[in-house]
Amino acid sequence: MADYGYVRVSTLEQKECRQLVAMNEFGVPDGNVYLDKQSGKDFNRPAYKLLLKKLKPADTLFIKSIDRLGRNYVEILEQWRIITKELGAAVVVIDIPLLDTRQKDRDLTGTFIADLVLQILSYVAQTEREFIRQRQSDGIAAAKARGVRFGRVPMARPEAYTELNYAWARGEISARSAAKLLGITHKTFLSWVREC
Repeated sequence: MADYGYVRVSTLEQKECRQLVAMNEFGVPDGNVYLDKQSGKDFNRPAYKLLLKKLKPADTLFIKSIDRLGRNYVEILEQWRIITKELGAAVVVIDIPLLDTRQKDRDLTGTFIADLVLQILSYVAQTEREFIRQRQSDGIAAAKARGVRFGRVPMARPEAYTELNYAWARGEISARSAAKLLGITHKTFLSWVREC
């Protein structure tokens, strides 16, 4: 019987401190905490996959909240089933004490309520992911409408570009030679030529 923790943040910039503190408070050993810095849209995450291989019957998996497990309604329910039924491990959702499968003495009503809460929270997690994606898309569209440009700043063309472009167009120099003289890649030179 071992305790494990699963921690997930969506991006490399986000901090996992709150979740790690919660794992510590519940006595999960540091070496048993698995961390992914990746979207919750699916369960194709390296640390999560390793964790599933470690879980044995009678082990307990702690997660801070259901959306840290994932944000896909159907897949959350499927992973919950795999962990609790196939692997025989317990799951404790720290923020929702009702979602603690260690409680073996639940009657049918208690189990029904816990399953219902799990389904509702899984639905909310997926809906929030969809809202985030829509807000992001709206924000990008609004920024583009204001003239904001995304991506890398285009490389400035060296002074010698125009002269070498004319030489290339007249067949006096190859594109590779022109690119080499400009200190750029062959692909960049050809891209600049197409833009003109």
